[in-house]
Amino acid sequence: MDQRWSWIKQLWTSYKAVFFAGLLMAVLAFLGKALFEHWQAIAAIQITLSAWASVAIATGITLFAFTGTGWVWGWILEDLGHPVSNVWATQIYLTTNIAKYLPSNLLHLYGRTLAAQNIGIPLTAASLSVILDTLLMISAGLILGLLSVPRGGLWTAGLGLLAALIIVHPRILRFLIRRLSQLGAVISKSKPKRKAKPFLLKHYPWRPLLGEISIIVLRGLGFALTVQALTPVEIEAIPRLISIFSIGWLLGFVTPGVPGGVGVFELTVCQLMIRPGVLTETSTLSYGLALGSVALYRLMNTLAEALGAGLAWLDTKQSQTATAPILRSNPKKP
Repeated sequence: MDQRWSWIKQLWTSYKAVFFAGLLMAVLAFLGKALFEHWQAIAAIQITLSAWASVAIATGITLFAFTGTGWVWGWILEDLGHPVSNVWATQIYLTTNIAKYLPSNLLHLYGRTLAAQNIGIPLTAASLSVILDTLLMISAGLILGLLSVPRGGLWTAGLGLLAALIIVHPRILRFLIRRLSQLGAVISKSKPKRKAKPFLLKHYPWRPLLGEISIIVLRGLGFALTVQALTPVEIEAIPRLISIFSIGWLLGFVTPGVPGGVGVFELTVCQLMIRPGVLTETSTLSYGLALGSVALYRLMNTLAEALGAGLAWLDTKQSQTATAPILRSNPKKP
């Protein structure tokens, strides 16, 4: 059995790059086919001055959401017993987040882990903070995605919230911490002389979870404003657009080997937007208009990420807080 498992791991190691490349090519091929079939409808779209104003507002909201994501990561580190400057956490997040468009879709996570290690945070805590941040983002996307699109959305969203609370239960995270501690010992090839005092979450991470939900709502609102730039959007359609965005973002986020979810997000959102009764009860969007909306959103989102990375880099150079961050000390109880 061990020999067979070893053979499977070796086979996967040899061909995983081919698998991811094939998956990415297939997604881009489907997206290219859709663009080719509906290019006339996309070319007919006209963007007015007021539409560009809507896109500008959406860019600002999306940039604010990315800034908040770094702040939430700082909260997670604090809950794990390693409080840091939230400004530093935001700087690191914004400067590493752009790396998600590189192959593997994991380099931005590794960048945050390495940055946390460089200021003295143990590998297990740094890794757990990134893993917990990822789990909370996925949970937030699942909750909001189930909220409006399916029938009985409140019930399914409640089930999603229950699943999220189970996943981030301190007892489950305690098991994860032990595993990460063992991994850290193997990597460092050292055995501690005495058992280290564990750092544990003593309560549910309500604050980071609510923060992640708020961030997805803000990004969904940015998406809704982008759609508004191309076609009038009714007020009651905004929650559904946020849910549609959440489902597309979630599938793009969890799909392995697709940098930034490119292609997966676009195809998912387009398919949801053109279905009767999804966007509104009485009308739908044409496929060309849906493709134009997601293309414009991708452009706006990438611009917001680039602006965030550039501003964070400039702020780092000016203040030097990212190269020498100050770890906030935990207040000692008497």
